[in-house]
Amino acid sequence: MKIIIIGASGTLGRPVTRALQQDHEVITAGSKSGDLQLNITSPASIQGFFEKVKSFDALISTTGHGHFGPLNTMTDTDFRKGIDNKLMGQVNLVLIGQHFISAGGSFTLTSGIVSDDPVLLTANLSAVNGALNSFVKAAAIELKNGVRINVVSPNVVEDSPDFFPYFPGHTPVTMESVKQAYLKSVLGGQTGQTIKVH
Repeated sequence: MKIIIIGASGTLGRPVTRALQQDHEVITAGSKSGDLQLNITSPASIQGFFEKVKSFDALISTTGHGHFGPLNTMTDTDFRKGIDNKLMGQVNLVLIGQHFISAGGSFTLTSGIVSDDPVLLTANLSAVNGALNSFVKAAAIELKNGVRINVVSPNVVEDSPDFFPYFPGHTPVTMESVKQAYLKSVLGGQTGQTIKVH
């Protein structure tokens, strides 16, 4: 398969990329690294990216940022960081990418545990992750030509120790478990699913 991995050089993207490169043609992408670059906050950049790639069989997005901070100082501008980047960035990968993906292909997006189990400082990311989970559920019943879509929702991961203090009582999940969730989405048959790695 011809598989696009956006965020391939990141914590989540690296093990997934290594696993899929063994048997598939993988196109890595990011804002500053990879085979191709794109800005996920710009629909024009996403359009241009797909025009270069042309048809593909699967897209994995392990990218997206939001605002991490206290509610009592959060502003509209802060909140829109997650909306414009992690939410609309990934949504637009699907809205635009659906016109380039091969029949029977798949999209895999990334949300996170705080949609279901929020911790302090994550009001923005909780909202964004919940929206992504709902978007995938709804998009799955409209995508044409057998195209599937899922979202991987990991807990804090073992390779991100800087975040451990913000997740008291959470057991960090292994990178192997996270990798397998993405492989399940790409190589399996599910659609409209939130694949939780908790």
